[in-house]
Amino acid sequence: MAWTQADLDAINAAIATGAKRVRFQTHEVEYQSMTDLLRARDLIKAEVEGTTAGCGPIFTEYCGGY
Repeated sequence: MAWTQADLDAINAAIATGAKRVRFQTHEVEYQSMTDLLRARDLIKAEVEGTTAGCGPIFTEYCGGY
């Protein structure tokens, strides 16, 4: 599922009100704790902003071999 700005807005609204249940595009999620909610928000925010971990450059080294 690709996260959208609307999803980020929805989770931020839930955090602001202290709710642990969030309705996203096609489903609703109830988080166990505010910590889980904040962790999910950080993941959604990273994807929406294009800063998802693991998308950086990959460096390799060629060691020769004949």
